[in-house]
Amino acid sequence: MTAAQIRSRYLIMLALRWLPVGLLIPVLVLLPLERGLTVAQIGSAVAVQGIVVLLLELPTGGLADAIGRRPVLLIAGVVNLAGLTLLAVHESALMLGAAYLLQGVYRALDSGPLESWFVDQALAVDPDADIESGLSRGEVACSLAISGAALASGGLVWLGALDLGPLGRVSALTVPVLLALALSLLSTISVALLMAEDRPARGKAAFMVSLRGAPVAIGSALSLARRSRVVQALVGVEFLWSFGMVTFEKLMPVRLSEVTSAAGPLLGPVNSVAWGASAAGAALAPLLVRRVGAHWAGFTMRIAQGLTIVGMGLFAGPIGVIGAFLLCYAVHGAANPVHSGLLHRQAEGPYRASLLSLNSMVAAPGFSIGAVVLTAVAVQSSTSTAIVIGAVVLALAAPLYLVKSTTVFREPSQSGIS
Repeated sequence: MTAAQIRSRYLIMLALRWLPVGLLIPVLVLLPLERGLTVAQIGSAVAVQGIVVLLLELPTGGLADAIGRRPVLLIAGVVNLAGLTLLAVHESALMLGAAYLLQGVYRALDSGPLESWFVDQALAVDPDADIESGLSRGEVACSLAISGAALASGGLVWLGALDLGPLGRVSALTVPVLLALALSLLSTISVALLMAEDRPARGKAAFMVSLRGAPVAIGSALSLARRSRVVQALVGVEFLWSFGMVTFEKLMPVRLSEVTSAAGPLLGPVNSVAWGASAAGAALAPLLVRRVGAHWAGFTMRIAQGLTIVGMGLFAGPIGVIGAFLLCYAVHGAANPVHSGLLHRQAEGPYRASLLSLNSMVAAPGFSIGAVVLTAVAVQSSTSTAIVIGAVVLALAAPLYLVKSTTVFREPSQSGIS
């Protein structure tokens, strides 16, 4: 494949992967409530997903490095279809918990292999390929897919509520879940058709040999983290970044409700525009990287995002809070490909997905600790104080981007690992 073909296939698969997410965002809480579950039961189900992701993130990354990216993504697709089916038909807390358990397995399996495949293929064609630009385009595709699908989800719910849609007898909140299920099936088919992967050794015996290579991949990623100051710094950024994300993912609706009584109707359109702003930021990221370099770009964006979050916490009116929120998402979208590019530059060969999983694994506890600490501060002091604290913690990650090291992860391919 040419570089253009690799990039096109990556963007198609990425957009199809995130379209269902955009459809689900507006109804994930409302649908269980409609079916009689409590907020506490929904929270417990979501916690199941987080625990599963934390436990499986690194092992599934090792599995992708050992048996190949394509097989793991196909397995993930099947698990996702099962989870979405349960989500569509659940009638009890137990069924909802099972749906989120399967979603946790899916998220762990899905985290890293597609991006790793793209970077591996791009570098195979051109060892000096500008992977940051490709990752930025991927972030644009992801953000636009979520933004458009979230708007479509709202329209489907509206049509369903008026009995105007083709599924008029189905609950209006169920319609986006059914469409997400159909698009997830299409996403899995696209992986089967578009993801070309060179795995010379095939068959049951080769699979078992490769499977035994998973612990090797995990150990190699952990070894790199111990030896490389850059990897340690990037993982530290991910933890502090995730802690600070609580401000704009969980506390922003509370803050908006404090400055306007129209927060409810505003949140849907505002979130959709925010994902559009994220796409714009991602599109501009390569320009900043070419001008100041990836390390200084990361540093600058962590400071800038911290300032936008401070604005969310301190501005007195809805225009100021919403404006700061949109700027925050624009910087967030730009920062993602820069961070990923720096991480990819530290890994070569068959252990790339394991390193990505190691980076992702710290995000779950970072976000969880941030949620506990910042919501407690919001209750005891004020939402503004909690948001400013989260902004400071997020900005503290900036100097970590400037850590330098000559350590680069070049491990020879282990026997039997494809």
